Amino acid sequence: MAIAEISIIPIGTRGPSLSEHIARALRVLEGEEGIKYELTSMGTIIEGDLGQILNLIKQMHEVTFSEEVLRVVTTVKIDDRRDKPLTGEGKVKAVKEKL
Repeated sequence: MAIAEISIIPIGTRGPSLSEHIARALRVLEGEEGIKYELTSMGTIIEGDLGQILNLIKQMHEVTFSEEVLRVVTTVKIDDRRDKPLTGEGKVKAVKEKL
């Protein structure tokens, strides 16, 4: 399992609020089998199969375009660990245990 953090920034919108455009991108993840995601204030964390995540990221990027949005900047970070199971909760727990 892989974990990815994605941040989508629509550029050239009519105003400073981006929530409408981000909501459109997040709808891609709703009901997606085998995917767990968490919206944060600065991006979205996605857990699942790497191939499926990459496909979803492409869909999220594409769906952000509209008549108003003609440019989209998408940043992706991927953590793909193959020596043991990987989850976001597990990563946070490992750090908290050391505090």
